[in-house]
Amino acid sequence: MPDCCSCGDVFQYETVKVIRIQSANYGTIKWFLHMLVFSYVSFALVKDKLYQQKEPVISSVHTKVKGIAEVKETLEKGMKETVRSIFDTADYTFPVQGNSFFVMTNFRKTEGQEQGLCPEYPTRRTICSSDSNCKKGRMNPQSNGIQTGKCVKYYNTTKKTCEVTAWCPIETAEEAPKPALLNSAENFTVFIKNNIDFPGHNYTTRNIFPGLNTTCTFHKTRDPLCPIFRLGDIFQETGDNFSDVAIKGGIMGIEIYWDCNLDRWFQHCRPKYSFRRLDDKSSESLYPGYNFRYAKYYKENNVEKRTLIKVFGIRFDILVFGTATLFIDFLISTYSSKCCGSQVYRFCKCCEPFAVNEYYHKKKFENIVAPKSTLKYVSFVDESNIRMVDQQLLGRRLQDVKGEEVPRPLMEFRDLSRLALSVHPSPPKPGQPEEIELLSKEETSTSHGSPDWCQCGNCLPSKLPESHRYLEELCCRKGKGQCITTSEAFRKLILSRSTLQFFLLYEKPLPEPDADSSNRELRHCAYRCYTAWRFGSQDLADFAILPSCCRWRIRKEFPKSDGKYSGFKSPYGCGAQQS
Repeated sequence: MPDCCSCGDVFQYETVKVIRIQSANYGTIKWFLHMLVFSYVSFALVKDKLYQQKEPVISSVHTKVKGIAEVKETLEKGMKETVRSIFDTADYTFPVQGNSFFVMTNFRKTEGQEQGLCPEYPTRRTICSSDSNCKKGRMNPQSNGIQTGKCVKYYNTTKKTCEVTAWCPIETAEEAPKPALLNSAENFTVFIKNNIDFPGHNYTTRNIFPGLNTTCTFHKTRDPLCPIFRLGDIFQETGDNFSDVAIKGGIMGIEIYWDCNLDRWFQHCRPKYSFRRLDDKSSESLYPGYNFRYAKYYKENNVEKRTLIKVFGIRFDILVFGTATLFIDFLISTYSSKCCGSQVYRFCKCCEPFAVNEYYHKKKFENIVAPKSTLKYVSFVDESNIRMVDQQLLGRRLQDVKGEEVPRPLMEFRDLSRLALSVHPSPPKPGQPEEIELLSKEETSTSHGSPDWCQCGNCLPSKLPESHRYLEELCCRKGKGQCITTSEAFRKLILSRSTLQFFLLYEKPLPEPDADSSNRELRHCAYRCYTAWRFGSQDLADFAILPSCCRWRIRKEFPKSDGKYSGFKSPYGCGAQQS
């Protein structure tokens, strides 16, 4: 690991190189997976409106409860005399902060309380046998007052409890009345007024629409938009019985969900009401229901007194949810810019590809074809592209098969400096201009013995069996012209013995002295040099077919002692596999 790095190493960006494989099998799997993902994404986009911009709702709620109830109360235990009371909205509703309201359904009174000394209500903590069990000044969160240190008789019973300074008489721990005193509250109705606002979209609305029938009552199917709810119906929606809940109270959630589509072509913004029981309604709950205490104060004979009321009831929490969605128009406008129009083209060239982007694209993406035993590549000197031929489709000689044209990979020249000095051409003589030899496009006459498919006049008939003869029936040219073997480039790059020996030193530092073995290695190295030269990428060169003229010219330069060549040994037809 280097001790330090240069400044150039800091300003670097790494990316992943992408290889494009031209394969029917992989392509089919890719498009199947793409279509599967595309179908799912399209379904999700349409179903959940994910193609739209979302904004949370800002809401305010106002409620009004209406109803009248008659309550019958017994004055004292054991007495048949009862008092009838009428409860209206002011009696059974209490202000609650936030989007909530409370309706009293049951209560228990402790009347005539005044501050003084009295025995504590008998419990495990307050029962005593002597004054030693009571500590003066003791305060307990569960008690009703401050202990005086005395153990006294609890009214007309045999029990003794600690005396306390409190509001006397102490409230008894009796159960809530059954049935609930305000059981008829299930017929009460609540009117919910809900205003919402989406500031990002400058859109405001409410759940009271024009033409509302003020005598309506909410029903899930018959009147789902009515904002007036009967309390008993709310509990029916959750599967609860109002009369049972009214005894000890509970907490009910009224959910208002706004699903607003603010697209101009399909504007829709309506509330959807649902209900949910929020308190623990199980019988094993430690503190079931919902209750609280409050007092009514008054004076009697100049003595301040109060009536303590323990209230049981139902708290309704109104929960408002919602999102507004709008199609993202700015994306369309961004990518549909008119900067290439005739009016502003001279100021902006956004439609023209950037050269640097093309450069990065060429470096990042590489196209390859999935290798298979029947794949062959041929290269003609008079064509810029390479031809890809599938052997399974062959029915005639390679020279006549059209094949599929693929771009010739760009050659990397950065490694040329590694070549031996003998590879580089000698500098021109003073006063003599440098020249680059070009192949002539003029037609040449076919030499004696060249087959009819030869275009350069230097090809020889194949000696392979008839079943594989078509692999060698290939010329260096597609049309008539000068043979590539007569060029200076072929002589220097393919036939130069010093160049080939230099390459072989990488494989065999100590070459064998046998002349025939040396020629075989030079011949095979020349095959590889030609395929690397004409096909660029080594991946393509492994499946390349050498033209007949080039193959025989290499064999002539580095012959085999017996003059017998086996031709293509591998069914792949690789240049390196030729003998």
